[in-house]
Amino acid sequence: MNFFENIKIRILRRENIFFLIFTILIFFLDRFSKNIILNDYTENQVYINEYVNFNLIWNTGIGFGILSTDSILVYNSITIIIGLVILYLFYIQLISDQIDRTIFCMIIGGALGNFYDRLVLQAVPDFIDLHYKEFHWFTFNVADIFISFGIIAFITRSFFVKN
Repeated sequence: MNFFENIKIRILRRENIFFLIFTILIFFLDRFSKNIILNDYTENQVYINEYVNFNLIWNTGIGFGILSTDSILVYNSITIIIGLVILYLFYIQLISDQIDRTIFCMIIGGALGNFYDRLVLQAVPDFIDLHYKEFHWFTFNVADIFISFGIIAFITRSFFVKN
């Protein structure tokens, strides 16, 4: 049995279907939120309350705008690396235990949402602006929330749970 047949068998296992559906659900939740912002908000900034605004910005970098660039070569290189990391995480998810699979679902689902935007829109729309008075956190989107929670859960599990 070769590597790809092994992957196919693991994906089609009944216990893995739940995690695949969960990942797809996160992806579509992200797409839904971005479509609302892109289609329904004509203003660049919308005041929600004293702590949250919707402020659409286009991110060509990775998380929190790091490595933003106008260079097509750098952008495409980063996109290819992100795609390879997603494939690797998907493989790791398939061979992990239940709790790790849930954690990887959050990371992969969010990463797929942003990866889709990089391929189709040529940038990732970030729109959630958290702030307190003059302090503004990085603008982010729903996919970033799932990626961040997944990474925090993974790090917490790595430190506090022994295998």
